[in-house]
Amino acid sequence: MGRNRTFDTAEVLASARVAFERSGYHGTSIGDLLSATGIQRASLYQAFGSKRGVFLAALKAEPTMDLLLVALMDLAAEDPEVRSVCRDALADAEDPAQVLGRQLLLRSGLR
Repeated sequence: MGRNRTFDTAEVLASARVAFERSGYHGTSIGDLLSATGIQRASLYQAFGSKRGVFLAALKAEPTMDLLLVALMDLAAEDPEVRSVCRDALADAEDPAQVLGRQLLLRSGLR
């Protein structure tokens, strides 16, 4: 039997989200996630299964525009589940392309 979680899942996902937003999916290592969240490797894998699992949980919990950009640029082309979560998160946006384009310009420092 596993031990009870000693971490707050929402806090872990918020910290992971910041790490992914800063470095992208491919640029964020498991070590980066462990440092950002403060949890142990075994706890991360037990709770989320993988780096992708952490990313998906963060994306579903709080699909910020920056995290959506990371998802779309790094994963959506080859990951149908990520693509679906992004589609759902953007369903209510008046003009998703314009919203994402504006956010991309903000991230790049051009706006």
